[in-house]
Amino acid sequence: MIKVSENLFLRTITSNDTVTLFKLMKEVYPAAYHHFWEDSGDWYVKSQYNKENVLKELAQPNSDYYFIVFDDEIIGNLRIIWNEKLASLEDDKQVKLHRIYLHKKTQGKGLGKKILNWLEEDLIKRGYKIIWLEAMNAQPQAFEFYKKLGFKYHSHNFLPFDLMFKEMRKISQVYKNLDKIIL
Repeated sequence: MIKVSENLFLRTITSNDTVTLFKLMKEVYPAAYHHFWEDSGDWYVKSQYNKENVLKELAQPNSDYYFIVFDDEIIGNLRIIWNEKLASLEDDKQVKLHRIYLHKKTQGKGLGKKILNWLEEDLIKRGYKIIWLEAMNAQPQAFEFYKKLGFKYHSHNFLPFDLMFKEMRKISQVYKNLDKIIL
């Protein structure tokens, strides 16, 4: 396990963890995004967190996938895609934060900030220059969170998911230049 702080850890997700990850996301995802979907997000959880898809993501050589463990309880997940470039940004050393989900009961405890601060420090040590992610525009609290952490808007697109309400489909790419951070 990777220690982020005194009681916050990252535990690598393995092929033996597909059921645990599915159960976690069946609880975590709809609590935050049910209002985006005609089916409360059931299709999304089944399509993204089914065993076949998780095994495919775990097999990708340029990614790391973790459970987020707080006080000895799995409370979320984090997926990083190494060397994934955001279009039109010049730096070669970029990382995409593909997923970060935390259980609703842990909100307001500063865990997301601790994880991102740890990740940024780790990326700087590895020589990465840019971290970027995609955030749903219909979740303004997420945008404010990333903005407070120094992320900037880059571009956006619209998700093609039929069961997602059309007004919820806009997703923006935001990034942070790690060159300006002093450890």
